[in-house]
Amino acid sequence: MVGFNKVIKTLIFSDFLLHSGWGLIGPIFAIFIIQQIQGNVAAVGFIAATYWFIKSITQPFIAHFLDVKKGEKDDFKFLIWGLYLANLIPLGYIFATELWHIFFLEAIRGICMACVVPSWYGIFTRHINKGWEAFSWSIQSTGIGLAAAFAAAFGGILAAFLGFKVVFILVSLFGLLSSSLLLSIRNQLFSEEHFKTKAPPKEKPETQF
Repeated sequence: MVGFNKVIKTLIFSDFLLHSGWGLIGPIFAIFIIQQIQGNVAAVGFIAATYWFIKSITQPFIAHFLDVKKGEKDDFKFLIWGLYLANLIPLGYIFATELWHIFFLEAIRGICMACVVPSWYGIFTRHINKGWEAFSWSIQSTGIGLAAAFAAAFGGILAAFLGFKVVFILVSLFGLLSSSLLLSIRNQLFSEEHFKTKAPPKEKPETQF
């Protein structure tokens, strides 16, 4: 794709797979909480709030740490481990029987995604080809939108015919595939040397005649 290097293309496709999986949960999660965990509408709201609150208060501290640590080695570690752990969470839903199980899983997912989001955006921003910034971000956003649209459409159908467990397994599989795909760019990441300020070349002394 014109204007996209390997890192950008891989990040976009990985994000597409990730949202294709998690988008399957969107239309069924509230029903799952109410029917399978014996929760209510209020509990669904508090569960969602738990994820967003934990992620929101944790994320700035992790982002600051990653900015202070030059080089993308740390960004990549936070990205990969955060994604792998976050994408195991749907398997935990299968074994959940109490509301507090879901609250706990969502709190863990919030911490994981607080590691993923700033590291993903940091790497993406630094690797955009100059002059293609707006187009790169638009393709990334378009990919997420399409993934979420198709996943939401099929998530309810899959749950109705195959059950919640199958959907959660598919979410995890899509997410783990997304995580593994990112391993292919680990050699294209910037080293610490890339971020060091380079001294300007010394001026040559004027030739004396």
